[in-house]
Amino acid sequence: MNLPNKITVARIMLIPLFLVVMLVPFHWGSIQIGTESLPISHLVGALIFIVASATDWIDGYYARKYQLVTNLGKFLDPLADKLLVSAALVVLVELRYAPSWMVIVIISREFAVTGLRLVLAGEGEVVAANMLGKIKTWTQIVAISALLLHNLPFSLISFPFADLALWVAVIFTIWSGWDYFAKNKHAFLHSK
Repeated sequence: MNLPNKITVARIMLIPLFLVVMLVPFHWGSIQIGTESLPISHLVGALIFIVASATDWIDGYYARKYQLVTNLGKFLDPLADKLLVSAALVVLVELRYAPSWMVIVIISREFAVTGLRLVLAGEGEVVAANMLGKIKTWTQIVAISALLLHNLPFSLISFPFADLALWVAVIFTIWSGWDYFAKNKHAFLHSK
């Protein structure tokens, strides 16, 4: 297994750690920043999420730079992204920091696009991630990070950055999903 694939596997392995830190009722206290109280477990969970998310860029960079792109990496990388984002979104719903309908829209799009990719793979076609899909992923990561951090530092000036970021993520999620299906509608019209 090459280095980019090991980094991707490490991202997947950080997901259970993230879940434990966010959901087990550790009593680590909290940090008071202005009027906002941020539980230390949420700060640690946010840092784990951000580090795990950053590995997405790192593994892709090394795979492209050193021509280490493999079929395993093409499979694991988007899977790791979807698992990490889905886990974080479910945690945010559980903690009542994100509306469930928005999370359902985001996760449904991920299943739908994955299904499309499977249909196309059966036809011998590979659908690579396009720029709109990459923007979608990064808007989701920014929104999730802001929500995990309780909108800090923006809550200090009463600016709802986390909420707005989640709306932007939902818009890009829908747009990129529509784009994937519009560009690949032939898969359904001509599949066996």
